[in-house]
Amino acid sequence: MAVKTIITEPNKLLRQISKPVENVGKEEQELMKDMLDTMYYANGIGLAAIQIGVPKRIIVMDIAKEGKKEPRYFVNPVIMNRDPIKNTHEEGCLSVPEQFAEIDRPSKCEVEYLDYSGKKQFLKADGLLATCIQHEMDHLEGILFIDYLSKLK
Repeated sequence: MAVKTIITEPNKLLRQISKPVENVGKEEQELMKDMLDTMYYANGIGLAAIQIGVPKRIIVMDIAKEGKKEPRYFVNPVIMNRDPIKNTHEEGCLSVPEQFAEIDRPSKCEVEYLDYSGKKQFLKADGLLATCIQHEMDHLEGILFIDYLSKLK
């Protein structure tokens, strides 16, 4: 396990669409461990593989506030349903240091994905978890939270 360098804007890699993972093996599990170490080291709550220069559809996150860590692993995540009701959260990004903005996103979503072991999972998310999943999944499509801001901001 190792802490990797987080790529920051403007870097063309961040705008790249990540490729699906064929199968979750040792290499992907090592990558997820490194991603988690990197995210914790940077005091983040989510990280996409592309943020450390790996264009694979992998996300890690941990939104637990204090105490015991609760890491989550998402491989090839797909949002199945998005609630039409929006929530506004202040978002920041490890790839856009020291920038924060209020972003409107669907308040709930349902996600299908493979877990750390490669088993298919289904998650109904709301609140901060839903926001974080959508933020990190945007990275897989080459989208940053700043893309939601008007030119004036």
